[in-house]
Amino acid sequence: MPAAPLKIGIIGAAGWLGSSFASALLDSRITNLENLTLSYRTARPEILPKANWTTDNQALVDDSDIIIVSVRPADLSALRIRIQEKLIISVLAGPNLQTLKTHFGTNKMIRAMPNAGAEIGRSYTPWIATSDIHEADRTAVRQILQTFGIEDEVQDETLMDYLGGLTGTGPALPALLRAAMIKDAIASGVPGDIAKRAVNQVLIGAGYLTEQHNDDAEATIATFMEYRGVTAAALKTLRKAGFDQLVARGLGAARDKSREMGNDLAR
Repeated sequence: MPAAPLKIGIIGAAGWLGSSFASALLDSRITNLENLTLSYRTARPEILPKANWTTDNQALVDDSDIIIVSVRPADLSALRIRIQEKLIISVLAGPNLQTLKTHFGTNKMIRAMPNAGAEIGRSYTPWIATSDIHEADRTAVRQILQTFGIEDEVQDETLMDYLGGLTGTGPALPALLRAAMIKDAIASGVPGDIAKRAVNQVLIGAGYLTEQHNDDAEATIATFMEYRGVTAAALKTLRKAGFDQLVARGLGAARDKSREMGNDLAR
């Protein structure tokens, strides 16, 4: 924890991601209500009623040392603020560092890609910095991002679009597997409420085991394959049907969409 609370502003704090950041930052005591400024566009949110809320994004910037931009990519062009060489962290999907630097008129930029896990402190957030970011800035960024999960700094920006697609999907890809398993269980005669509980607990248990043991995924698969039992039969059939290739195609599509969004914003 820093010696003094960080002065942080969150543009777009009314959204689920921005509000998750605000709560995490306060819970971690990296900042406090006096040093946290939050902006919204129309109706003031009911969350954090004692926080410093404003509709004036420039006033937020002026009152903060670190600014987190958490708006929709489509709203970036309408966001006009003078940064004055303050540290800015963008969590927008799509726009690359050069686009962000040009738009905000600053060389002190962080591009980060958290996911929906931020809501429960379980985000994975890759991030990349411009060359003007110093170690003190990096320390502050790590402290901020670690309040809602795990972070990794990457050096190659081409990885950001892929990692954004991989981790930005959050619960969506597991939900796709979950929905398919529940649907098949019901089709096989399992009552819907039982099917849902069974599948949910399988995935919840898998998540906890992964967090606790962090085993190598291929080693786990190999262990079950060695038993040559019911699980091995399912794994063998899924891989033979091209499960790995389908996942790769989906992640590739997410990466390509991220690049497309970035290119559209750069025009």
